[in-house]
Formats: sequence, C-alpha cells, structure tokens
Amino acid sequence: MFNIGLIGCGKMGGALLRGVVSSLGKDKVHAVLGDVIPQAVESLKASLACKCSTGSPAEVAAASEILILAVKPADMQALCQSLAKVKGQRLCISIAAGIPLADLESWLGGRQRVIRCMPNTPALVGAGAAAFSRGRLVGDADAGLASRIFGAVGTVTEVPEKLLDAVTGLSGSGPAYIYTVIEALADGGVLMGLPRAAALQLAAQTVLGAAKMVLDTGRHPGVLRDEVTSPGGTTIAGLEQLEAKSLRSALMKAVRAATERSRELGRA
Repeated sequence: MFNIGLIGCGKMGGALLRGVVSSLGKDKVHAVLGDVIPQAVESLKASLACKCSTGSPAEVAAASEILILAVKPADMQALCQSLAKVKGQRLCISIAAGIPLADLESWLGGRQRVIRCMPNTPALVGAGAAAFSRGRLVGDADAGLASRIFGAVGTVTEVPEKLLDAVTGLSGSGPAYIYTVIEALADGGVLMGLPRAAALQLAAQTVLGAAKMVLDTGRHPGVLRDEVTSPGGTTIAGLEQLEAKSLRSALMKAVRAATERSRELGRA
C-alpha cells in the first residue's frame, strides 16, 4: 500500500493522483488530501476510486510516504516551513514553477528527500509531458517512483535542475502556445468559409495527428514537412507566409520569455 499525500487539490494535483491510482491500482493506494478550499478536497475525493482520507497539511504529511506539493509558487515557502515541523521522512515532490531544490530542501528542514518536477496540463487527459530533477538525498528508487507517478499521465524524463526552467518555458507553458495555434488555424478556416465547429475540429485533429506522426515515426519534423510540401503546391504557399511572419522566431522567443520568467520566480 502506497500512502500518497497531496497538498493542493487543483486540476494538476488531481490529475496526477488519479493517474497514479489508475497505474498502481485502487487497492494499492491510500490517498491523503489537503487544501485550503474544502470543496476542492471533497470534489477530488469523490473522483478517486482508492481509499481516501483528509486533513490539515501537517496531518497529510504525517500520514504520507510520498507527498505531492501542488500549491502555487508564492505559497510554497510558508507551506514547506510549516511541514518542516512534522516528524519523520518522506519523498516530497514539488510541481511549483521556478522554486529551486535548494530552497525546497532548506524550507523543509534539510532532512526530506525532495524532487522538483514540471508537468503540464495535458496530464488531465493522460497526455502530459513532464521532466524532473532529484535533490541531494534522492536515490534511484525514489527517482523511479517519480517516473512512475508522472509516467502514469504521459511521458516523463529526468534532467539536470539547471534545465527545468527551460522545460517550464517549453512544455510547461507550451500547451498555451499550441492552443493559440489551433485557434488561429480554425479562424483561418472560418475566414475561408468553413463552419466554426468543423474548422475547430479539423484544426485540433491536424495538430494532434502531426504530433503523433513525430512521436510514432521518430522522424525529424522537417523531413515530415517536406513530404507534404509539393513544388508549387498549396502547402509551400502557406509556409511562405509563416516564414514571412516569423512564426518560428515568435515561438522560440515565447519559450525564451517563459524560461526567463520561471527563473525570475525562483529568485523572487
């Protein structure tokens, strides 16, 4: 039986816990839930098939072997410092953007095993992309547990901590960039006469299909693009406009800006 605590029962924390229960099995998980919003706790509890209990942050920590910290970055220091008073050791996994491992370890009293992870919102539909870094007291067994937790709702990879801000800028914030692309593609379809519902479905499925082609074939996206770009055809005409309007440069700058903002959050 895994005793898994969750402090912060919002969408991301809830998605992770539901994925873990699905992966490990409802009979192997005891979930302990805590949040400043009682309705969030009750809503998540009702959606879980496993045994559940609730409590204050200190009570959640005391009852947990694995503790997922899913509160906002601005609330993390106060939470961790309150948890430092709780007896015992546990694996603490933070999903707060920008908060360094050294700070988390210090705030938690210097004796907890800490992992810092950046997931993203498609974890809500089992298609997340996450990366994590381990703290100084974390061994291979704990890293394996983290991989299992985040792998239950998508893909996961371990990276050096210095790269986690870039992960935040790319995959953490990336869904918002792609939602904007989908919306713009659909608007283009509407401009050309397609009904709104049909345009949105076609745009979203096109993005999904293109991403699946990259992942399933392992081929470079430039190669796949060339295969659908005929000389003098429709696709090259569209690509000319994307290049003229600097789409690639805009996306690269978006990743840079989000990465830099993540670093700022860590220094705040």
